[in-house]
Amino acid sequence: MKKTWKKTAAVLTVAAAAFALYGCSGSGSADTANKGSESAGAEKSAEEPTVVEIGVVGEYNAQWDTVNELLAPENIQVKLVKFTDYAAPNRALADGEIDLNAFQTKTYLETDMAQKGYDLTAIGDTIIAPLAIYNNKDKVSSIEDIKDGDTIAIPNDLTNGGRALKLLEQAGLIECDPEKGFVPTKADITKYNVQIEIMEAESATLANILPDCAAAIINGGNAYTAGLNPTTDSIFTEDVNPDTNTQVPELVNVIAARTEDKDNEVYKKIVEAYQSPEVEKTIEEAYQGAFLCAWEGAGEADAPESEGAESPETEAEAE
Repeated sequence: MKKTWKKTAAVLTVAAAAFALYGCSGSGSADTANKGSESAGAEKSAEEPTVVEIGVVGEYNAQWDTVNELLAPENIQVKLVKFTDYAAPNRALADGEIDLNAFQTKTYLETDMAQKGYDLTAIGDTIIAPLAIYNNKDKVSSIEDIKDGDTIAIPNDLTNGGRALKLLEQAGLIECDPEKGFVPTKADITKYNVQIEIMEAESATLANILPDCAAAIINGGNAYTAGLNPTTDSIFTEDVNPDTNTQVPELVNVIAARTEDKDNEVYKKIVEAYQSPEVEKTIEEAYQGAFLCAWEGAGEADAPESEGAESPETEAEAE
């Protein structure tokens, strides 16, 4: 910037001197100065990156730093817009306040579009963030310790709430109407094997209210933000092995765009950068198993068999 500024200043100084010496005949020099200024402005403009604003939820964004490093030669820059709840990013995307978002599963996207009429499209797979049951260590140490009357907190949105109920079913605590599929509600519980109390709350608050419950079901993003890891801090994790859980494809998180922009070439480059070995390495190192890379060709796409089976203490037995 300083060199450009000095060059422009020098041109203007020469032009002024020429005008003083030659009067009206100096107009040609003035034109040269204007062209030089325009050239400097064009050079500055060419250096400015194409900025793409992406809505996210939570503080697990190390992968986007790697994405920006990969996109730098393309002169593309991702700018994260952080939201505190799951309801906001799709609305912001639909309204044109952001360019893309990356926070939700395919099921959540489909449900939100059906409920609110958004015209959005998933343009790239990212990660799986396993749901897990986190215990209040002062009250329970395993699934078997949960007893009649204990309170378990779950997300209050339809998609993650239904997912949480299916996890309680996997853990043997309840049974749900199979006809309700992947997203049952509390009204679809057909049997309580343990007479638990199920409390619904905003996903982002679940870690904070864990001290008031026997356990809470927290999704991967909010758990990581709260300093919890499903592989080390939970007593039961979601089965994310596609060989044993047919719903796994719907658990994959995605980058979403407005449907009219789904073929945007810049957005395609962002997806390509995300689905790279460099980003895969960042996710593996930064999150230590809290998230699994889920795009085609990612080494962590197939979850280990122990996921979603038992607590960390019994992983070896589960395998």
